[in-house]
Amino acid sequence: MKGRTKTFVVFAFLMVLFLLIGDTAFAEEGAQAASGNGLLAIGAGVAVAVAAFGCALGQSRVAAAALESIGRNPSAAGKLFTPMILGLVFIEVLYILSFVVAYFLQGKV
Repeated sequence: MKGRTKTFVVFAFLMVLFLLIGDTAFAEEGAQAASGNGLLAIGAGVAVAVAAFGCALGQSRVAAAALESIGRNPSAAGKLFTPMILGLVFIEVLYILSFVVAYFLQGKV
């Protein structure tokens, strides 16, 4: 294996190992078991973070494609504006919906 690939494989193996050992290391007695609401909060936070990352990537690609098209054909700017805004709105709605779902999940904590 090459140096980078070997490092990545070792890192991935250690991460999986730590994730599997973590449950037994922090185990509690049956009477004092945690309710699991902390994992719900972490899941909601991760959902919003992933949605924000995906939406930012999508919006940047839409804007880059629209500006490149306008740069190649400036007379098409009027025709590209409405579909570009519509695409940006759809991308933003996905983020808002993921935020709403995460907000409702936080209410259950």
